[in-house]
Amino acid sequence: MALTAQQAVRAASRPDHASASSLDAAIDAAIGWAIEDQDPKGFWVGMLESNPSMEAEWILCMHFLGIRDDPKYPGVVRALLAKQRADGSWENYRHAPKGDISTTVECYAALRAAGHDPNSAELVRARDWILSHGGLAKVRVFTKMWLALIGEWPWDGTPTLPPELILLPTWVPFNIYRFASWARGTMVPLCILSAKRPVRPLPAESRLDELFPGGRDQMNYALPRRGKRFFSWETLFHGIDRLANWVGKRSVYPQRREAIRLCVEWIIERQEADGCWGGIQPPWVYSLMALNVAGYSIHHPVLAKGLEAFNAPWAYERDGATFIQACMSPVWDTVLMLLALVDCGHDYLNSEPVRKALRWVLDEQVHAPGDWQELNPGVEPGGWAFEFENDCYPDVDDTAVALIVLARLRRSVNGHLPLADAIDRAANWVRGMVCKNGAWAAFDRDNTGYLVAKIPFMDFGEAIDPPSVDVTAHVLEAFGALGQDMSDPMVARAVEYIKAEQEDDGSWFGRWGVNHIYGTGAVLPALEAVGEDMSSLYVRRAADWIVERQNEDGGWGETCASYMDLSQRGVGPSTASQTGWALMALLAVGYHHYDEAIGRGLAYLMTTQRPDGTWDEEEYTGTGFPGYGQGHRIDLSQPDAALPQGTELGRGFMINYNLYRHYFPLMAMGRAREHLGQPRLAEAAD
Repeated sequence: MALTAQQAVRAASRPDHASASSLDAAIDAAIGWAIEDQDPKGFWVGMLESNPSMEAEWILCMHFLGIRDDPKYPGVVRALLAKQRADGSWENYRHAPKGDISTTVECYAALRAAGHDPNSAELVRARDWILSHGGLAKVRVFTKMWLALIGEWPWDGTPTLPPELILLPTWVPFNIYRFASWARGTMVPLCILSAKRPVRPLPAESRLDELFPGGRDQMNYALPRRGKRFFSWETLFHGIDRLANWVGKRSVYPQRREAIRLCVEWIIERQEADGCWGGIQPPWVYSLMALNVAGYSIHHPVLAKGLEAFNAPWAYERDGATFIQACMSPVWDTVLMLLALVDCGHDYLNSEPVRKALRWVLDEQVHAPGDWQELNPGVEPGGWAFEFENDCYPDVDDTAVALIVLARLRRSVNGHLPLADAIDRAANWVRGMVCKNGAWAAFDRDNTGYLVAKIPFMDFGEAIDPPSVDVTAHVLEAFGALGQDMSDPMVARAVEYIKAEQEDDGSWFGRWGVNHIYGTGAVLPALEAVGEDMSSLYVRRAADWIVERQNEDGGWGETCASYMDLSQRGVGPSTASQTGWALMALLAVGYHHYDEAIGRGLAYLMTTQRPDGTWDEEEYTGTGFPGYGQGHRIDLSQPDAALPQGTELGRGFMINYNLYRHYFPLMAMGRAREHLGQPRLAEAAD
């Protein structure tokens, strides 16, 4: 017979962590930390750690713009040095199996631009590692473009991005709105740079001659062919790119001038109120350089505002170094922290922190038009963006979690805050963003044109934004919180999509979090919310998969390597965030068959909780891009699934959201307390 939940907690941990009062104390301590961490304006935001290319590219951008007196500069250099691995390389996520060649070259170039001696111990180790791993010929397209901008790589050795793309009508597959929002924001300024081919060379004493051991004349600057067959889209686009490169060097014509003018206007129109572009670093630095090349001085108000924005809070100090965030997550962090407080039964009406946070969230709702309307007209705004300022690009994921919070609080704060209108606008916007297959993507509707991923430019990140299981699951959970169930055709269709996407082992792939623990941890609470039969075989298979991946210490973990290595699914050192996801998956199923695993998981969280109420977590459990290049999961078991990256994720982009370590375990403990105090009536046969 299965243990009861309370018995499982007692059996799985030391006596001082075993009782219900210990769980209460752990929750109270975590809530106390959260309240203390709240910004006076009402929001929460944690540092968003990514890879050192952010600092390297900022330094290279400052060189390109001729800026050397920024007070952050020495601290950013220290940040690069602090992130170097013992073998001399730089990695794309903490504890990656190995460093990444492109990231390492960018960091090396940035340190040389900053005046570092090539014979220093740090650069000798880095140079030896670069040369032993294939050298400059192995770096990605973005890195080659950075090298071209500083005079270390010929522009002929980079893909062509013609600014005429902006002239294409929306029905053309390569119209800019056929690219994902993040790719679009990056490509438009790169079109200007690609057309004008500017070079701002490094000083003679800082040039990268030592990375050309056979001499610059002996380097192969040709773009590698991506197609495996002579007749393939990749091969065709490679040929078109070479032709465009040849034409672009020899022709100056009115259409090109008009295209560049429209690109400049497009960029300026999309600068956000805080000075950034798209709420993320890549389009930001490229936009600054493109506008400068187009004739805008660094003192022009647009550039001055963009440069100023790189100060706090985008830049943050740690251990004497200055780090540049790739993005900021205040809306995401705030709605998830609120959800954790709701799950813990926090006193909503009498809690000023909750009311303050709700007011801030309501003020952040986007009422302005955005790029998502270009191919999805007729839908009124009403979503939330991820960042402080990003009105052009609200996203479905943030909006779904905001809806969950508002729906669960609307009775508690009825008459105190105007939630009803915000809920209606957001719900209508989400319904208007549903894709043809019944699921949801992050930023756009039906952004699935696979051809754009075949062009030579796209050898990093993702070019499109197709639907994903985890975003769809969060939408379903929101609909469930609003009182909808599978009698709603939209809900029923989304559930069928999720069922069809289940992996053979019972788990679900995590597009925006690492990885199968994240995907499965999103799906099971969503299915419960819309009234699915949680005794269904496919649900139990998923829960069994979670239990089978539990670590000896009671927690759960999965590394970023699982995006490229099937054997690493659900495997990794335990983390607070991933333990929270796994527990929420099991708690959603609700049957006491899983209580022993739940008890062990709770014991892990209570044992590893810091005295101040939070947890430590240096692992990267957030995902920007897995690096597959086609926007969605790849079946790595297939023979043709080979990618030019390994578990270092050289094409990917991984993230450590510093508040994941806090609100996800807090959510799990809150839901577990409810499970302990009010056991589900339904029992599953052992």
